[in-house]
Parts: sequence; structure tokens; C-alpha cells
Amino acid sequence: MGGLTRRGFLGTAALGAVGAFGLATGGGLLAPAPARAAGLPITIRNLSGAYENQNVWVHVVGTRIDTGQQGHVDLSGAFVPASLGDNSGPGGTAVYGFPLTDWGTIQLPQPMSGRIYLSLGERIPFKVVDTAAGPGIAHPAGWVESDPSFGILYDSFEFTHQNGAMYCNSTQVDMFSVPIAIRLQGVNDQTVGAMKPGGRAAFFDTLRNTEGFSGLVVDDRRVIAPSHGIGAGRFSGTYFDGYIAESWDRYSSAEMSVDTGIGQYRLRRDGGSLVAFQGGTERVRFERPSTSDVLFCNGKLDAPNDGLRGPIAAILGAALNRSTMRDITSQPTTDPSQFYRQPITNHYAAATHVAHSDGRAYGFAFDDVAAFASYIEDGAASAVELTIEPL
Repeated sequence: MGGLTRRGFLGTAALGAVGAFGLATGGGLLAPAPARAAGLPITIRNLSGAYENQNVWVHVVGTRIDTGQQGHVDLSGAFVPASLGDNSGPGGTAVYGFPLTDWGTIQLPQPMSGRIYLSLGERIPFKVVDTAAGPGIAHPAGWVESDPSFGILYDSFEFTHQNGAMYCNSTQVDMFSVPIAIRLQGVNDQTVGAMKPGGRAAFFDTLRNTEGFSGLVVDDRRVIAPSHGIGAGRFSGTYFDGYIAESWDRYSSAEMSVDTGIGQYRLRRDGGSLVAFQGGTERVRFERPSTSDVLFCNGKLDAPNDGLRGPIAAILGAALNRSTMRDITSQPTTDPSQFYRQPITNHYAAATHVAHSDGRAYGFAFDDVAAFASYIEDGAASAVELTIEPL
């Protein structure tokens, strides 16, 4: 998996977001001067074909890694800490977005981790809320019908920028709406997130015609990830239960080998748990997860950054989402031709990979297992280009 992946930077230094992502903690009450040093230039190309630049809105929000403060980046490239006084916009919201015509080139400050939201047609309303750690930013939740962002066409780019390095990705973990390709220049010149011609329309059509997944499609605006679809009443909360049970049962009579890259383990069932052994010694147990645990990659598949449970949980979660766990006893599976072949599988994630030109996507949080995620990094980044691709 290597490097500071999406799970790494969103789970540690990253993005403080109320509701959707949880709050960053530590240092939240400090009030240093705005961060301006060593900005990384980010340009945005609008190839949507449906919206002029003045109708494309750019919002740069996130967390200062050194202080834990949440805030936004203004047009000068300064990090501005969030304040309850920011809620002075329409309807008591925070105005953090500017038209693309106003931005020119974004100078992204460091050290910062967060998201660049790109919305088409109208600005995204944010909200600053009071927390024990200081002012926190409630991010849009396009999978919730009551959220102010539900009727807005938008998507996002995730990043961590620190010590001259850039770690970034496109993501479909929560939903997919607007295709955004990323070019990262520095030591290398890398591109990720580009879609095949017609890829967006094909993705929507695939999900509309897949049993159990059609309810995730919201007009031509977005497709909600099945994890969030459960809470929204759009997806079955028991969808994976049968396959999970079959996978657990398989290892009552068979043994799974797991290579995390930093350790090798043998897994077999003991009672209701799947137990990882190393050198004959029990190291960690996993209770049988629910459908929600599998799709959120959390709960009984939580993956702490501990070098033991975390890496194994990620591999198990990927194997369940990709429906390889029951039949392939050596994990992780690295041959993508073996993924998503069972009737019960994460068809949403499968479709995201099919739609992208390089086959890489973030269809679920453990999609970085075996390096299939739309993630790139550079230790000496010099520029980023984001392209809004045709709708």
C-alpha cells in the first residue's frame, strides 16, 4: 500500500469535518497568524462543457496540521481559521467558495490537509459549529436529502500538503458526481482520476440497471455510495450478510494466509471470530462484521494505525468488498480480473474502476489495498492541475 494513503492522512493529520468526517483534535484553541509560506500552485481547468467558469465555484477547506485548527484558504493563499462569525452568509452559512474566474491559480498553504470542493451552478453553503476543540466546519453531505448541498452538483479533491510533499486523490468513497482528473508534478509527472470517454454516463447507467443499487442514483446529479445508502434508505443493510457468513464459514475448515507487507499471518475461525496467528501465536481477533462494517470499512473492521490489526483489517475489508475472501485463501488478491465476479459484490466500487481510464478509483476506503486507489504522492511537489472533465 505504501506512502501516506487516503486512510493515513484522513485518519491522522487530516480533514476535520463535523458530521461527515469527524473532528480533528488538538491545538484547536490556538490562533496563529494565517499560513502563507511555500504555497503550492493549483490550477483548475473547466472542461465540463455545461458550465462557464463564472458558474464554477471553488472551496478550499481543511485543517492546519501543526495546530489542528480548521479553516479555509482565501484568494491570497492564506489559511484563515474558522470562526463562528463566518456564519454571516445567506441563511446563516459560511461563504468559503469563490467563482473560478476569481481564483486564477490557487496557492495552497502548508502544512494543511483537507479538500477542494468544486461545485457547478452554485456555491456550497458551509456551517461553522462550536466544539470542545474550537470552531469546526460542517462539510457538505450530498447523500443526505435534508443537507443544503443535496441539490448541488459538486465533487471534491482530497489532499495533504506538508514539508514540500503532496499526497492527494480523487474519491468516490462517499459519492460520485463530477469527474475530476488530477495531474501532480514534482519529482515525477503523474495523472490519476481521468475517466474514459462517456465514463460518467456509463457509470450512472450501470448502477441504474444493477439490482439493489439503482436506488443510489439521484437523477443525473450523483450516485450515493452504498455505505451511505443504508442510512438514507436507498440500500439494504443486510446486502453482504450472506457472503460474509459464507466467508467466515470457509475458514472453519480452511486457513487463509495474509501478507500485509510488514508481517505474514495465518487466519482461521475460532468460534465466531476469525483469528490471526503468527508463528503459532494468536495476534488479533476479528468478529464477524456487518454489511455496514464492510462498506464503511469500520466497526468490526476498524483499522487503527498499529501495524497489526489495521493492515489485516484493510485486507479483509478489501477482500469482502471485492468478493474474493470466500474463494481465495491467499490475501490480498492482486489480480483485478478476480475482483467483483460474484453476484453479491460491491457493484458500485466495480463500476467506478470500469469508468476510469487507468482502472484506479476510490470506491471504498480500503481500495488502496494492492494499489488500486486513485491516489498519488510526490515528496517535492511543484504544481497540481485539476481538470473538471465533460459531464
